[in-house]
Amino acid sequence: MNIRPLCWIAIATMVVACGCSDEKTAKAAPPMNPAPATAATAAATYYETSGPIVVENQVDLLAQRDGTIVEVFVMGDASVNKGQLLARLDDRQLKADRDASEAKSKAIAADLKNFETEQKLTEQDLARDEEMYKANLITLKQLDHSRTRLEGVKFEVERERQQWANAVATLRSLELELEKTRIEAPFSGVVGRRYIRVGQRVVANDKLFWVTATDPLRVQFTVPDSFAGKIHTGDKVTVRASSAPELTADAVITMVSPVVDPGSSTLDVQAQIQSHPKSLLPGMTAVVRLPK
Repeated sequence: MNIRPLCWIAIATMVVACGCSDEKTAKAAPPMNPAPATAATAAATYYETSGPIVVENQVDLLAQRDGTIVEVFVMGDASVNKGQLLARLDDRQLKADRDASEAKSKAIAADLKNFETEQKLTEQDLARDEEMYKANLITLKQLDHSRTRLEGVKFEVERERQQWANAVATLRSLELELEKTRIEAPFSGVVGRRYIRVGQRVVANDKLFWVTATDPLRVQFTVPDSFAGKIHTGDKVTVRASSAPELTADAVITMVSPVVDPGSSTLDVQAQIQSHPKSLLPGMTAVVRLPK
């Protein structure tokens, strides 16, 4: 008996049975739900970049003259107000020079007043002598003498005026030098660093303090040139600290560069941070989120 045809029939039967089983399984499988939106899909609606948080007022206070530090009134991290005295240089010699100059100025002013009074009297004398000369009561020589005397008095008045002006200028110069011995806060903020100590000798342009304002905070960042025409001053953005994502704040764009940087194909942008946590500080790096 030939068994080969029977084998082929058996194999065909098994294939059909398997096919039917797969079809039923496929029909029984429930339909799959649509995949939920991913973070990448959500991120497609906005653009994120980063930049430093800065303040407009931030400066190293430098010594304006040579001198010795005799008093330091604040330490590092101290809050200060505009005009607050931070330190003082030895000013004893300058005060002595200022007092002497002030006394000299007053003495010259008194002399000038006396000469001006004498000039008025001499002018009156000359006017009288001229009338007397017309009446032939005095000689021409006497009249010339009165004229010469007036010219001399006028010269003395002008000389005293010049000396008084020089004395006032010297006094003002010494007062300015005295002001330089007082190191004051140029604006309200905090003392970020203190570079000096009592007894230290400093020269002009030495660093004394680093003072920084704490408000308003601004963040500087760049965006691709594709944002040109799409981002404007007054637009609102969200800011968060890169090192502390929980520190978030709203910001308003205050500046958009009118030109694109050809090297990076980006626009420079600045935004001013609105009400913000006190722990959001200048120098931090901020992440800025803005709509595309």
